[in-house]
Amino acid sequence: MQLGRELERLRLQAGFKTEREAVKDLTVSISSSQLYRVERGTSAFRRASDLEALLNHYGITDQEDIGFLVGIHRDGLSRGWWATYARTMPSGMAMYIGLEDGAKAIKAWQPDVVFGLLQTRDYARAVFEAGKQVEERTTEFVERGIALRMERQEILTRENPVEIRAILDEAALRRVMGSREVMRGQIEHLLELAALANVAIHILPLSSPTYRAHFDFALLEFADPIPTVVQMDTYDGASNLTDKDTEVWLFTRRFDALRDGALPLAQTPKFLQQLAREI
Repeated sequence: MQLGRELERLRLQAGFKTEREAVKDLTVSISSSQLYRVERGTSAFRRASDLEALLNHYGITDQEDIGFLVGIHRDGLSRGWWATYARTMPSGMAMYIGLEDGAKAIKAWQPDVVFGLLQTRDYARAVFEAGKQVEERTTEFVERGIALRMERQEILTRENPVEIRAILDEAALRRVMGSREVMRGQIEHLLELAALANVAIHILPLSSPTYRAHFDFALLEFADPIPTVVQMDTYDGASNLTDKDTEVWLFTRRFDALRDGALPLAQTPKFLQQLAREI
């Protein structure tokens, strides 16, 4: 995505208003649709030489600048740790995990279940098992899905952890997944996570007469120049991603409205402790 943004800027700077104009007289075979995908960050050139030819076409001759962009290209081609799970991941999930792994901050709303990055192994298993028969999922799918979810959570405690601000609906915390013991363990885990400096957990109480989005979403924020990305789950478990300004603005407003209706952050531990006692 970083490379794509820079290539779009260089194309316009070179006077090519469209991707079609940019590839018209290239010495290498790059289609306008391929260049469009590369600029959007959803694809990559197969060879560094293609990128170098494009930069030469744009009039970029500084070897330091070329080396920097080729370096980003090669980093983008490297396989992430999640590649070993590719066979059992839903459509779009690999791209989302790559973005999640590189995000600076994540803002998420979850009305139905506990946000995935905050789930215990037992709770995650209960979620997967609940849908196993209905969705006709294999045992391998369930086990690898749980393992992937647990490994993704390392971004919370690594050396440079991602900042998480999650809003959970009280209904999701009261909805029993697995058993009462599983739920009690999940609530206690949320208490532990809420004590981390990079994790903020907001609770939207059932009694709050406020705005509620009836679908989950996440906003992934990055260091410049990469734009904020909105992620939404689809009915079939796939992941829908967009960085359109209008969509980012809309979902930011939704998140802010949900946060404003939630309990003050300082009340989260007390609420969770009371809920654990009730369970």
